[in-house]
Amino acid sequence: MKTILDLGIRKPQRPVRVVQFGEGNFLRAFVDWMIDIVNEKSDFNGSIAIVKPISFGSLDRFARQDCLYTVILRGQENGTVVNTSRVITSVDRAVDGADTWDNLAELAACPTVRFIVSNTTEAGIVLDEADRMDGVPATYPGKLTKFLYDRYTAFGGTAESGVIILPVELIENNGGKLKECVFRLAEIWGLSAEFISWLKENCIFCSTLVDRIVTGYPADEAPALCEKLGYQDELLDVGEPFGLWVIESEKDISAELPLAKVGLPVVFTDNQKPYRERKVRILNGAHTSSVLAAWLCGINIVRDMMNDPVCGKFVRRAVCEEIAPHVPLEKSDVDAFAAAVFERFENPFIDHALLAISLNSVSKWKSRVLPSLRDYLAANGKLPRLLTFSFAALLAFYSSSDLREDALCARRGDGTEYLIRDDRPVLEFFAKNSGLPAAEFVDAAAGNVDFWGEDLRKLAGFTDAVTADLEAIRRNAAAAVAETLK
Repeated sequence: MKTILDLGIRKPQRPVRVVQFGEGNFLRAFVDWMIDIVNEKSDFNGSIAIVKPISFGSLDRFARQDCLYTVILRGQENGTVVNTSRVITSVDRAVDGADTWDNLAELAACPTVRFIVSNTTEAGIVLDEADRMDGVPATYPGKLTKFLYDRYTAFGGTAESGVIILPVELIENNGGKLKECVFRLAEIWGLSAEFISWLKENCIFCSTLVDRIVTGYPADEAPALCEKLGYQDELLDVGEPFGLWVIESEKDISAELPLAKVGLPVVFTDNQKPYRERKVRILNGAHTSSVLAAWLCGINIVRDMMNDPVCGKFVRRAVCEEIAPHVPLEKSDVDAFAAAVFERFENPFIDHALLAISLNSVSKWKSRVLPSLRDYLAANGKLPRLLTFSFAALLAFYSSSDLREDALCARRGDGTEYLIRDDRPVLEFFAKNSGLPAAEFVDAAAGNVDFWGEDLRKLAGFTDAVTADLEAIRRNAAAAVAETLK
């Protein structure tokens, strides 16, 4: 079979404008895909230099394909099945940034570089005061600090040599936290006051929020997909069509990065918090409030949950009636986002396992569901029926005394064995208490302030409602979910 190079595609010679720390699937199907489109539809005219920031892994596939690769986006949009492919030509090079500094020094001295993007996992933005400037710093903040200092030195601290920094790591206030690390390392390393002034005045640290499911290289499907494409692609990257990039900055950078102007799903703002809250409450809250009950009903993947007449109705009503009305954005925006979430959950190309979503559900329920429950109670003077039920479903899902080294082992009503994974103190609590009569179990769980940050027994009627729901789930989970919808 032909390779992607046999297509005869020749990458335009564009100046490197983006340095990207991270070569993973998400960045390639999200940021690099967007840069490819903005090159096509505007005068942005910029390429990307990918930096592999850790020693693990290889760049051989990038070298073999001259950094060309295909992104396939498939799913549903506005009721229509989408299945598109695009050859990405925006990546100029992919270089090592873990074992040698030469590549980064060269990029730091490149006059056309304006943007720095990163996705070094949630653990990547951490301050290690033991990190050193000599050689190659170990951490991403260390690498970035040295890169910025080299750039400052190469251009004599000119204003024009400043950069816009766009981390997409999945932590809140990622730009602010990265900025704190860089300034602290500059202090520890004794870098000049002039350099720190240059950072403050000419470098913009943006906090961002990203949203797109990217499943990456489809190992099982790759032969069939490549056959359909007509060429072999070792870097094939698969994701969903939905995308959202919210970029928060003190200065308006939308003219320099004209993604939204060419129709890409990008929002420039000075406050991303409402968008983050919308995502956490609707997308993540829909998952956390529904998947445990659906699993107990015998359902295994999200799409089947949405297509189930009872559980699908539960999800939609929980979002539309009890969550969405309390998200602090325009109703039309919230409703459109909710509709997109439902379509994403129904994606015919992704088998999203409910058990994968169940990981650490106690902390997820606190951050994703409890705020909506509180807001509904404050607005309506009564508990939200479905979100309250979701707490009972969590207790039922976590019910087991079979505590193992890293999980609780439980069985659902049809006999299927499953592993409950959470922090050790959480697992120990449920192993000790889940066998109690429903009222005692609910009282112990709702009163665990370490879990919820408050005593949920103080919510009027909460423990009584949860106890009744838990007893119903213990008798028949599917019937209990159906009863909530009456």
